[in-house]
Amino acid sequence: MAFRTLLSSLGVNAPRVETVLVSSAVRPGGTLAASVTLEGGGADVSVERLGVELVTRVEARETTETRWTNPGVVVSHGTGAFELGAGETREFRLDIEVPWEMPVTHALGRSLKGARAAVRTTVEIGKAVDRGDFDEVAVHALPAQDMCFEAFRRLGFRFDEAEVKRFRAHGGINQTLPYCQELEFWFPREYGRPRGDQLEVMFIARHDSMDLITGPRGPYPFTYSEMERERFVRWLDGHCRSAWGTGVSRGRSPDRGAGRSSG
Repeated sequence: MAFRTLLSSLGVNAPRVETVLVSSAVRPGGTLAASVTLEGGGADVSVERLGVELVTRVEARETTETRWTNPGVVVSHGTGAFELGAGETREFRLDIEVPWEMPVTHALGRSLKGARAAVRTTVEIGKAVDRGDFDEVAVHALPAQDMCFEAFRRLGFRFDEAEVKRFRAHGGINQTLPYCQELEFWFPREYGRPRGDQLEVMFIARHDSMDLITGPRGPYPFTYSEMERERFVRWLDGHCRSAWGTGVSRGRSPDRGAGRSSG
């Protein structure tokens, strides 16, 4: 990102800001390294706060399906007040720890419709706030989450879109963020669902495991080290047929069917 002039109301005296990310791709649980450079303008200014936020698109905050102007803050870092002299340059380096529950924007290497994330730089000068442009980032699914996407694909489910919503944990779900990502899949014909019926899926990820929630059912806990691709596909097929379909296959509990390696 190139230098951008702050707060047009300050005129020719306005300072400039530049945010640079070492990498714009990350996974939940990873780190985004960033540097922010403030360059003073034609006069001294009092900076009340310099903030760097990791944000995600939240469906309820936007007015259309594609709008991306009022995101939800996931992680926030900020400085205290300081003076920025005319022509002075200040550089701030920081590491943004991405939560394990961070909504993903990419799965199986492809972007997800409706999913957006970014690093946003906020500068407060003289009671005015400049929120700047978003530096978009790609949050790639964890390997276990990719495994889930692949299983749905193999069973004939078609991904529709992702929506981040405010979500309050219940029923034994160990959740820390106020948001949760809802992934919508079209049911395949084989499950006997009415045309246009969708399955809403949530992942609540942790460093060693995750909870899978399918519609109103769950949470189903899975440990990463014990997940095995073929067994997970069989479990998911049986689970969906048992819960929604008309087939004869029956699901097994995750700790017996999907979570144990074949070895």
